[in-house]
Amino acid sequence: MVFDSSGRLCAQSQHEFRQIFPQPGWVEHDPMDIWHSQLQAAREALAQLGADPGSVAAVGITNQRETTLLWDRRTGQPVSNAVVWQCRRTAALCNQLCQAGYEPLFRQKTGLVLDPYFSGTKLKWLLDHIPGARRRAASGELAFGTVDAWLLWNLTGGRVHATDCSNASRTLLFNLHTQDWDDELLEALAIPRPVLPEVYPSQHRFGTTDPDLFGAPIPILGMAGDQQAALFGQTCFAPGAAKNTYGTGCFLLLNTGAQPISSRHGLLTTVAWCRAGRATYALEGSVFVAGAVVQWLRDQLHLVRHAADTAALAASVPDTGDVFLVPAFTGLGAPYWDSRARGTLVGVTRGTTAAHIVRAALEAIAYQTRDVLAAMEADAAQAGEPDHAGGARAEVLRIPRLRVDGGASANDFLMQFQADILGVPVERPAFLESTALGAAYLAGLEAGLWDRPEALAARRQVDRVFQPAMDEAQRERLYGRWRQAVERAREWTAESPDGPGENHG
Repeated sequence: MVFDSSGRLCAQSQHEFRQIFPQPGWVEHDPMDIWHSQLQAAREALAQLGADPGSVAAVGITNQRETTLLWDRRTGQPVSNAVVWQCRRTAALCNQLCQAGYEPLFRQKTGLVLDPYFSGTKLKWLLDHIPGARRRAASGELAFGTVDAWLLWNLTGGRVHATDCSNASRTLLFNLHTQDWDDELLEALAIPRPVLPEVYPSQHRFGTTDPDLFGAPIPILGMAGDQQAALFGQTCFAPGAAKNTYGTGCFLLLNTGAQPISSRHGLLTTVAWCRAGRATYALEGSVFVAGAVVQWLRDQLHLVRHAADTAALAASVPDTGDVFLVPAFTGLGAPYWDSRARGTLVGVTRGTTAAHIVRAALEAIAYQTRDVLAAMEADAAQAGEPDHAGGARAEVLRIPRLRVDGGASANDFLMQFQADILGVPVERPAFLESTALGAAYLAGLEAGLWDRPEALAARRQVDRVFQPAMDEAQRERLYGRWRQAVERAREWTAESPDGPGENHG
């Protein structure tokens, strides 16, 4: 996407690339597919403008955060497919680490849970399973990175191996408090430090693009993981502001300001961004399957031809007929963290139709968001409790409204049900691609196009606010049934994708 200095979208291009599923629970991408699709899209977007590439002030990068890549520093060639954030192949390893007592260490230092979702165990798996990889990584021959680092490497012609603090904070290897890779964590996962990228602020001069790529060198000045970039793009700059992004997964972030809040309810503590020498933190709830359930309805079940068809089909029935779909295709994320959960459809009768199943799938996205928001409000409330003995307990914080973005937020049925099941207004901006906008804002701030983030908040335009219309009794009855359905899905597999192991969720 190409934006002008007013933050207006001027041009865009996009290309799908192949999803690879080698085994149940495993998800991979071809790293060259990632790079070539992005290079082609960037060239096409610039061509749409017909502008001189030298007039582009800056590039911002945003990315799937936990997807793990390993490549040869000399040739730039990947040594394996990328292990995607959804991949559950390290479930047994995570269970072993938990049983060995490592969970508190990782939680305290990284703000994360020991789950296959994150990059650290994926990297360990690659080093353990690719012949010679561990030796080559220790000698500095191999480079690890998430997608941002892979794109930066290729954009700069292999000159820069770096990431930003928001992406680093999703690896299980980065200490939130020291803002650096942590030797104790590296030792626990047997990760050699020479394989790691340099870590810089999210707003930073990372380098310039190779002149041969676009016809002129362009500065790369901003980088943030997709959900942190969306928080920035939604201008959630103040502590207490929250947004939910409906993409392949569903990601709810709450800005907690300059101090990290440790979660007691299954959420993650993460770096939101770092700029001007200061880190901003967030609480995050990650739902593994959101928009992906719509893809499943379309591509595997063939219940709809287009994702947009789901809204009308869901609205064609008054309710789901007490059918609930728990889309735990690769386990459950926050607040359950159950890698052994699997997708479950309950309440089916002979009267169940495609419309009921489609409606149940959309409602599941909203229910999962409520699971996360409830945990988030409880964490934020407990963070405000006084430490002295006998102090009054703080009331549970109520987030007054939820800002939304991402592809599925265009679905009016889903957004209305989201407002109904939360009991708070849901605010959809005029421009839904907040992730790309956040990356552009970070790069533009470093380029001097804007002097401060607050100047960006005044530019934000709201498309629609969905007001809750469901009565409290109905809301709680439906949510209670959802929680029953989740229990049916939990701990379904006796073995994790990588072998036997106990659930630690």
